Amino acid sequence: MKIYEGARSLDGAVVTVDGKKLPPRHDLRLFSKAGFEWTYEGAGPAQLALALLADHLGDDAAALSRYERFMREVVAHLDNAWRLTSADIDAALRSHG
Repeated sequence: MKIYEGARSLDGAVVTVDGKKLPPRHDLRLFSKAGFEWTYEGAGPAQLALALLADHLGDDAAALSRYERFMREVVAHLDNAWRLTSADIDAALRSHG
């Protein structure tokens, strides 16, 4: 099971998967050159939602089709520091369609 974590530091927002930096997946779609964000809806949270789903699902097309809802219903509600497991993401995807 993968563990995704996000925190803010003096260097900005940092997101890891199993302790390594999560790739932003700008190759799929570029929403934010400034990096990941969360706690609201916007470009940074959209980039995070897309990157999380692309990594978790291992399916770029599925990530692209589901990131907007995942951003609105999960990423926009994350705390300043957060932790999501693979099981948490699966549960969110099941409950939110």
